Amino acid sequence: MAQLIRTHAALLFSGIVTFMLMGAGQSLYGPALPAFAREFGLTVADAGWLVSALWIGSATGVAIMFWRGAGVTPRHALAILALGAAGVAAGLGWWGTVAASVVFGTGYGMSAVVFNPRVLRAFGAKGPSMVGLLNATFAAGAIAMPLVFVAVGSDPQTGFAIVAGVCAVTWLFAGSSGRIEDEAAAGTEPYRFRPLILCFAVLGIATEACLIGLGPTALITAGATEEVAAKALSGFFVAFLLARIVLVFLAHRFAAFSIYAVSMAGAAVAAWGAVVFPAVPFFVALGAAAGLFFPNCYVAACRLMGTDPRVTPTIIAAGLVGGISAPVLLGQVLGGMGSRGFFEIIGTVCLLTAVAGFALRGRMNR
Repeated sequence: MAQLIRTHAALLFSGIVTFMLMGAGQSLYGPALPAFAREFGLTVADAGWLVSALWIGSATGVAIMFWRGAGVTPRHALAILALGAAGVAAGLGWWGTVAASVVFGTGYGMSAVVFNPRVLRAFGAKGPSMVGLLNATFAAGAIAMPLVFVAVGSDPQTGFAIVAGVCAVTWLFAGSSGRIEDEAAAGTEPYRFRPLILCFAVLGIATEACLIGLGPTALITAGATEEVAAKALSGFFVAFLLARIVLVFLAHRFAAFSIYAVSMAGAAVAAWGAVVFPAVPFFVALGAAAGLFFPNCYVAACRLMGTDPRVTPTIIAAGLVGGISAPVLLGQVLGGMGSRGFFEIIGTVCLLTAVAGFALRGRMNR
């Protein structure tokens, strides 16, 4: 393992830092929206289009990787991330900031597609564990950046300037990490479309997105104060990070899809616990389960679908379908439900997904 780390040091370093920056950039939008609204004379709801711009860009980046991904290296993705963050930091007016957010999102989507398969292949049998480590650093960046934002006087331009600067420095050290793709190209397997595993990816990311986006509001509806809900979200991300750190030590010992199914079962138990008992501690526990959804479903899907460059964009695109649509759809139906309706829906979906996962784990773990 030590030899593998030395051999692929550039890939690992640039991947870890890039995923931290992705988490930092995404989490920065939340506390920065009120500041952008004041700067541009908008409502916070209107400023929320910046978040939509991020996800539109992410979908664009994934689409680019599907059609032209074979020629894209980590340096390309980092350069686009840096350009987008620098554009937001430059304060180019409302539409300029929206455009820069699309560019940043494009780099975000491309980075996810560039690094995950490279790390999975480069580290062989330990690849699933290293993918878990890579995705753990995303959560670390998401936890740290709001604190940095406060430390720089709640100035979004300064926050994005920091992200752009670190992207630029990382770009300097990422030059040799593209060789992993070249070494693996000769052994590329045919593209195998497997809709069933993609359905599990949709459900996993949809659940994660709903918990992050709607969870605090659900806690308030269940009786928590805004302050308690905010602290619970922080606890959720800490549990999310800890689960992905534990995954580093477990992923190469157990089948990836089996871990996914167990995590869905755990999420179902925690969600129904939030229905019956005080919701806050069970919401925090949901963070641990949610942290295991994507890395394990991604590894299982790669095993089933092959190493063609189009495989990772397909998996992440499926996740985007769930991540973008589920919070909107769930938000529409919650109004007519009781104070714990959110957790009832999450618990039911997770339970059904876990049952299906255990029933199909033999096929999904091939």
